[in-house]
Amino acid sequence: MKLPLVSIVILNWKQSDLTIDTIESFLKIQHSQFSYQLIIVDNGSPSSDFEKLQTYVCHKSSILLLQTGSNLGYVGGNNFGINQALTYNPDYILLCNNDVIVDQNFLSALVQYLESHPKVAIVGPKIYFAPGHEFHYSKYKSTQRGKVIWSVGGHLDWNNIYGSNLGIDEVDHGQFSKVNQKIDFISGCCQLLRTSLIKQIGLLDPSYFMYLEDADLCQRALSRHYQLAIVPQSIIWHINAGSSQAGGGSLHDYFLTRNRLIFGLKYAKTATKFALLKQSLVQLFTSQSKWQKQGIIDYYLRRLGKGSWK
Repeated sequence: MKLPLVSIVILNWKQSDLTIDTIESFLKIQHSQFSYQLIIVDNGSPSSDFEKLQTYVCHKSSILLLQTGSNLGYVGGNNFGINQALTYNPDYILLCNNDVIVDQNFLSALVQYLESHPKVAIVGPKIYFAPGHEFHYSKYKSTQRGKVIWSVGGHLDWNNIYGSNLGIDEVDHGQFSKVNQKIDFISGCCQLLRTSLIKQIGLLDPSYFMYLEDADLCQRALSRHYQLAIVPQSIIWHINAGSSQAGGGSLHDYFLTRNRLIFGLKYAKTATKFALLKQSLVQLFTSQSKWQKQGIIDYYLRRLGKGSWK
């Protein structure tokens, strides 16, 4: 009997040391019930960073290292990897951040769930903060670190179009031990997708570049009557050292402001769409953030993707 194939796409941008630690973690996973391949996509890193990855993978035949040639953003870089993965006709595609450490059985639990639940198209793990990387580090005892939730799925405030991670900052005492399908999205930090879903609904939407593309993908899956699920038997730890932090608040201001308009005006109810439009016009004249204003302008001028970001 042929084992299901999982293509694992991990995006690197100027963080080769973190990426290598993540790869090392993946190379230890249990995979008796599936086969897998690692596709590492370098998203326009400086040559010194890419060369570190090249040196690391040169004798590892199970790892495919690709270069995009420029920074295509989270969306473009992952789509680049997904397109490569599709040439191998995998059953599933895993999109995963380059700043995680994974439990040896995390992927087995996700694959098994999809194999036995055909109506579910996207699954994600229980994600803890990596010990020492909690938002509120001093709040926790040493015995609690490593058990502090980063995400067990996402919730959308549909009246205001804000997303939040369920369970965030809670110490896990077993309150998230059951599979949860009552979620609005699964974080792009780690999500396992059916390849058949990608073939039906397409890749990540390039309009976003970064932020809210994961929620958009999940909404498109739900619109096709698929289900989402968080499988708590699958566990990873997030170092939360995301590449976007290099851009600071201005990067967040720009992409979250603009992409919230893209997402909300695509999926929200009519009253909320009018409220978003009104709010954006007020922000355009009152916001103290240059990049929030630019995000609003770019939305209306349809400068999507990377837009005006430099």
